[in-house]
Amino acid sequence: MRIAAAEIGQETDTFSPLDTTLELFESHGLFHGDEIVDMVKGEGMLGAFLDYLDTQEPVELFPIIRAWAGAGGWIKGETLEYFEQSLREGLEQALPLDGFFFAQHGAAASYKDDDVEGYLLDVARGVIGPDVPIVMPLDHHANITERMVRQSTIIVGHRTQPHDPYDTGQIASELSFPVFKGEITPSVGFTNIPMITQQDQFLTKAGPMKEWFDAARALEQEGRALTASPFPMQPWLDVKEGSWTALVYTDSDKDGAQQMADDLGNQAWSVRERFWVSERVPSDEAVAKAVGTPEGLIILSDTGDSVYGGAPGDSTHILKALLKADVPQTALVPMLDPDAQAQAAAEGIGADVTLSVGGKVDSVFSSPVEITGRVAALSKGLEAYVERRGYSDLGPTALIEIGNIKLVLQSHRSFAVNQPILYTHLGLNIDEAKMVVVKTASNFQFFAPWTKEIIRVDSPGTTQSDLTTFTWKNLPRPTYPLDDLKDWQAGTASE
Repeated sequence: MRIAAAEIGQETDTFSPLDTTLELFESHGLFHGDEIVDMVKGEGMLGAFLDYLDTQEPVELFPIIRAWAGAGGWIKGETLEYFEQSLREGLEQALPLDGFFFAQHGAAASYKDDDVEGYLLDVARGVIGPDVPIVMPLDHHANITERMVRQSTIIVGHRTQPHDPYDTGQIASELSFPVFKGEITPSVGFTNIPMITQQDQFLTKAGPMKEWFDAARALEQEGRALTASPFPMQPWLDVKEGSWTALVYTDSDKDGAQQMADDLGNQAWSVRERFWVSERVPSDEAVAKAVGTPEGLIILSDTGDSVYGGAPGDSTHILKALLKADVPQTALVPMLDPDAQAQAAAEGIGADVTLSVGGKVDSVFSSPVEITGRVAALSKGLEAYVERRGYSDLGPTALIEIGNIKLVLQSHRSFAVNQPILYTHLGLNIDEAKMVVVKTASNFQFFAPWTKEIIRVDSPGTTQSDLTTFTWKNLPRPTYPLDDLKDWQAGTASE
């Protein structure tokens, strides 16, 4: 059996001012050919597939490309063209093939085509033809387009938020061999739900999102579906086919798959108002609450500046609140600002510095703040391993002490922005901190051993929860809640 494998992943925030270039992919890990096996095995969706191959009969594997860039703004056209060329050449060299395992994100948009996943599937089909099965695991915040469904054989989405990409890769791997061998014939049910929602209810451990995902798991456990995937599209994607989606696959039962997908769609629609319940609080109130909590680490979730959602990471809203409060306990704060980091490094450890920090990339929702503090530590860079996520290059950093505020200036965006190592590699002890600002609204798990409470801060930014303030240009209309759409049912026209 001859199998090709590839992974190309990026989550696009179309409101972000940061263009996504090939350099961003390189900083997160861009590999070709056999080096993929050496560098990616055991990590993420593609790594899970490589591990799964060790448990199967020998196959002839053709690893093509692994490119991951986390989240950011629109992908530049030349970057997409690079992936197109790499994918085409790799598949041409691998022919003939019995199957293609193609991990993507699902919410990537380029200036050249706002459906990157569908575009790359077209490229693959142009080489391997219409009959070679393509198994495609995706992030469940994907935007599922008609082209993606038509050009793939089976799609599997994440089952949890926080995400477990390795788990998704395992599920897709287990389905892939029966698909590649022709032992099952996947039939798809595909339902678009004309809605978007804020991020506040995206965690799958409770609330309406848990109920929706539990319903999908029940279809699988009852044996009615090969796989069932709810796709609550990430909410900062202004593209032509943007919407929530339910996908269900059966073995040769098209009508049954569609009915189950429609049922999942109707379930999400019926509780749409519950997805808008929020406990966000203003920055000043969040800081006051954190200061007043007796013990344990308090996470201040910077919802509007979620780096994992594509925001720059240079919002100053919570920092300003911390400075205003003159917090009496240790507060850990990350900030993207290469200029300020370079200035601090030039002054050296122990120097007193006055710097203008933040608010330079996102100048629409944020503004710089002047700080005076001491350069307490410097790092020329560190490549940190994140379990099942691979390596992340922290780049040069600088620790500025402003009273009890420990501000870490970053030279570039890094997946480690929301991880303890950002602080510990500069000599800080998480046990001694009272609060930490995280640039995410969902991925709090990395500080779980210390966390007492999570406070969602109602901060503005390119990943803010108030979606009504954005100017939507491409999203299909009507879409709830941007429009007065009261009556909708799967399988019928909207009214």
